[in-house]
Amino acid sequence: MKISKGSYESEISKAITQWEKDFLGRGSVSVKTDILRDMIIVNLKGILTPAEYTVCETKEGMLTIKKTRSELVESGIEDLKGIILTITGEEVKSFHTDISSRTGERVMVFKLFNDLEKNLFM
Repeated sequence: MKISKGSYESEISKAITQWEKDFLGRGSVSVKTDILRDMIIVNLKGILTPAEYTVCETKEGMLTIKKTRSELVESGIEDLKGIILTITGEEVKSFHTDISSRTGERVMVFKLFNDLEKNLFM
């Protein structure tokens, strides 16, 4: 029996939230995952601390926070790829991420080798 797209998206959101807590020490306020063709797009809201928002008021501070946060996430990429593989059975071809220092949102895009969406029950 095929698992629904919504079930996969929910499981990925929960697993990434747990990864954030275990690996980064705190989780985001909310997580929404969408599967689109051969991509898994994860939108995480509320990831910056109040202190980080203050540091982001200057361009130098913003660049420092973005760089540090990116390095932290990139250092856990193998864990993240493992989460996707475990839940979906699909390997990650590439990973892309960015953070908005204005809104405190992070977007993660997992590009897969195969079109996951076409194999899912909507």
